[in-house]
Amino acid sequence: MGRKIAIIGGGNLGSAIAEGLLKSKFSKAPELIVTKRNTSTLRSLGDKGVEVTADNHLAVKKADVIILAVKPYQVSEVLTSVKKELAGKKILISVVTGVTIADMESVVGKKTPLFRAMPNTAIAIQESMTCISSKDAEAADVKYVNELFGTLGKVVTIDEKLMEASTILGACGTAYAMRYIRANIQGGIEIGFDAPTASLIAAQTVKGAAELLLQKGTHPEQEIDKVTTPKGCTIAGLNEMEHQGFSSSLIRGIVASYKKIAKD
Repeated sequence: MGRKIAIIGGGNLGSAIAEGLLKSKFSKAPELIVTKRNTSTLRSLGDKGVEVTADNHLAVKKADVIILAVKPYQVSEVLTSVKKELAGKKILISVVTGVTIADMESVVGKKTPLFRAMPNTAIAIQESMTCISSKDAEAADVKYVNELFGTLGKVVTIDEKLMEASTILGACGTAYAMRYIRANIQGGIEIGFDAPTASLIAAQTVKGAAELLLQKGTHPEQEIDKVTTPKGCTIAGLNEMEHQGFSSSLIRGIVASYKKIAKD
């Protein structure tokens, strides 16, 4: 048997993590506990053999690894109610936006392996980009947590001070990419494609471009150079986009998002 994992908060993210762990076979159904006040929404997980309960206290007591996936305003209340059960070598992982390791420490009040993980919505299809930081964790714990999220996509370890920045680049970045794809679809329709075909071409093209960078480790400009010929249509389009502020507006948007999260 592997480590027993309790996911506290079976909302969209918590449920997606559970589904991903099952699909990847990182965890077997009996090794997972998912909690939610309204357990009826977790019926599909229960049908697969996952233990579903509204009792956070019981879930933490049974588990070796606790993944906190509640709303930010619920964190203090939930941790206060279960902190007595965070004994021994239990690992606590928060995937809650804006909740720092210091925040968790102040409630737990004792030395416990603590992790912050920032995945994105692609975790639902095991294609997340998850940034992780930790404190008071042994090498074996760090390895385990990286492997856990590694089954749900790509993983990178960062300093906690960059966690808000990772939220912008890795989580908000999904929305930025979707907006680009949507604009691409609209342009495709204007030049003659029906919406479903334009959507397929746009999405697959972006997926392929991303895979080129991930698999080959090249710089985007290297790949751009391969498809921009002298006096060609690609460079004409790129230059027009830049004249209209394409790169600048994206950079400004990222910085604006970061200023918002840093201020709040």
